[in-house]
Amino acid sequence: MQRSVSICGCFAAGCALFLFIAAASAADLTGEQIFTQHCASCHGKAGEGVAAEYAEPLMGTRSIESLTKYIEKWMPEEKPKLVVGEDAKRVSQYIFDAFYSPVAQAKRNPPRVELSRLTSSQYRNTVADLLGSFAARSNDRAGSEDKPGLRGLRGEFFNGGRRFSSDRRVMDRIDAVVDFNFGEAGPGGPGEKVPKEEFAARWSGSFFAPETGEYEFIAETDNGVRLWINEDDDQPPLIDAWVRSGTDRRHSATIFLLGGRSYRIQAEIFKEKREKVSSLTLKWKVPHRVEELVPSRVLSPNRVAKVYVVSTPLPPDDRSMGYVRGTMVSKAWDEATTFAALEVADDVIRHLRSLAGRAATDGDAKDRLIDFGKRFAERAFRRPLTKEQQQFFVMRHFEGEKDLELAVKKVVLLALKSPRFLYHEAGTKTSDVYDIASRLSFGLWDSLPDDKLLEAAATGRLDSQAGILSELDRMMRDPRTKAKMREFFQLWLNLDRLHELAKDSKQYPDFNEAVISDLRVSLDLMLDEIMWSKESDFRQLMLADWVYMNGRLAKFYGVALPEGSDASAFQKVTLKNNAGILTHPLLMAGFAYDSTSSPIHRGVFVMRSLLGRRLRPPPEAVTPVPPDLHPDLSTRERIALQTKAHECMSCHSTINPLGFTLENFDAVGRYREAEKNRPIDAAGSYQSLDGDEVKFTGARELGVFLAASEEAYGAFVQKLFHHVVKQPVLAYGADRGETLKKAFVSGNFSMRNLLIETVAAPTTIRE
Repeated sequence: MQRSVSICGCFAAGCALFLFIAAASAADLTGEQIFTQHCASCHGKAGEGVAAEYAEPLMGTRSIESLTKYIEKWMPEEKPKLVVGEDAKRVSQYIFDAFYSPVAQAKRNPPRVELSRLTSSQYRNTVADLLGSFAARSNDRAGSEDKPGLRGLRGEFFNGGRRFSSDRRVMDRIDAVVDFNFGEAGPGGPGEKVPKEEFAARWSGSFFAPETGEYEFIAETDNGVRLWINEDDDQPPLIDAWVRSGTDRRHSATIFLLGGRSYRIQAEIFKEKREKVSSLTLKWKVPHRVEELVPSRVLSPNRVAKVYVVSTPLPPDDRSMGYVRGTMVSKAWDEATTFAALEVADDVIRHLRSLAGRAATDGDAKDRLIDFGKRFAERAFRRPLTKEQQQFFVMRHFEGEKDLELAVKKVVLLALKSPRFLYHEAGTKTSDVYDIASRLSFGLWDSLPDDKLLEAAATGRLDSQAGILSELDRMMRDPRTKAKMREFFQLWLNLDRLHELAKDSKQYPDFNEAVISDLRVSLDLMLDEIMWSKESDFRQLMLADWVYMNGRLAKFYGVALPEGSDASAFQKVTLKNNAGILTHPLLMAGFAYDSTSSPIHRGVFVMRSLLGRRLRPPPEAVTPVPPDLHPDLSTRERIALQTKAHECMSCHSTINPLGFTLENFDAVGRYREAEKNRPIDAAGSYQSLDGDEVKFTGARELGVFLAASEEAYGAFVQKLFHHVVKQPVLAYGADRGETLKKAFVSGNFSMRNLLIETVAAPTTIRE
């Protein structure tokens, strides 16, 4: 009985305590206590995440005001609007102080500059420039000296036979493209002495590769043909059909090229007397594009040195932080760099005379090859060698070694497998001017310093900020900088996910691979135009009222090109209600379904890419509501129906209104006023990080908002830093991002200046 009374008494006391806590006023609970009571079950007591609920660590960019409004409306998920008023304010303050603020993030995950290996892209670029720095400068043929600004290839025609000697040359000119069908008349015009019965022709010069990947080259001809790409004249051609057999007039081959570089090209044909006609058309297929004539805009009659391109496959790099970085080392990466080093060593031996100035069989070869070994290791390590390093990496391999090629090969292999080559700043406890040189070159080029930059380091010009900025100004004009920025824009705009773009063939029969390929060129030209203009104004990315179009795109999108213009050339065209990249047809088509637009995909793109907002993954996979299921509903109405559930609206309340503003653009990016015979409703809104709600209608108003949004240009600053430096921005100080953002604003949003400031920011010498 006594025991029973005790239990009842405890139960009564427990109930009283529970009622006391439940009835406590809001002022009695701290923000941390409210978090523990209502939030920890999903986010963890320390914000670490809960696997079955919300697995990611609790972090974000919302302000306290924005957090308060969000919590009042949506949290906790199982019982929304439970935490309101002063409770919401206190828990928001706690979440911000404990998880969101830069100070909190720095305490939880102290950012630091991590030892970083070369990424796959950096490895290929570095090897190319390392060997390229030794390549002998090509001696052009007479009459083909550098011709700045000229577009096309040098065309030479030779009188009879298969020999290309200068005494047989009877015609020399610059051809914008190689697309000739001479027929039975031959290539000789009035006054020319090219025989139509038997002649040889050669086109030579260089071409610019816009991006990294596999390129297919196609030569179509009625005659014998050879095509060299990135090889010396005495090397086997990529396409060799010099002795023609059968009736096949199409010949093709693929080759891997690095973007942002110019490559040697040489094509030759020979017409025999027995052949009635002569012709040659030179085409290519750029990665993710369709076959086309090699265009004049990438051709030059100037010759360039060979680019050494590593063919060994390299494993993909880590992108878990939203940008490519080299902080993870795997067995696959170690093996790949070993095979690549062996490949490079073999290539060095094959080209030893042109790289070192001597072959191993020459009488005075040993001293010259030792000197080459020293210079090779110095260039690979991006700094002069100490005497001890000279002995270890070079001299000992030549001591008593009769096989000089083997000695050179050992030097190359040891240098390319050394941490001094494979890692940034490896083996140095303090930073010096050579580290600064490497940070500048890897920042802009993803490659090692060139001769001028190393000279600037050796002569002390990198000791001052003025000297650093002077070098950066020079380096900005290098094509490799443009290639890195083009890569950045592709990552920023998520263009890699648009490689398999396709539409309903019944609804959009003319939206084919050729149109998609043209759209890729159009977007690249737009980004290049804005980025490398004098102003380089970030805001124009959201405000430009024009796009680049050729005849095919103009026809598809119902736009008139200027009368008499070349339909094959891309030119600026003003489009109704255009808003820069926001409404570029490639992005509008890419962030859409195969037959309808997609406000969700477009809203997510604006949120994540342009505003830099974090979005939690959906709680479960949801199948989109098919249009046929509700044929009378507009896309906007169907999306509202699909996402009306509470667990969806915590995110879609922000995503959908942003996507709705782009509803004037259909699944292929065409502008429209109506859908299902009803006017488009393009009204939308956005709750900023400060908690303010902004309303706008249509793409132009959204573009105006983004162009002036601190969130948008702040996200751009951070994303560019991560792409360029490949380290967390907070590792360089809690105020580094804010400093760059202020400089961006004061510099009239110049992306060129921002790039310079970004690369220059981490270059201070560490003691």
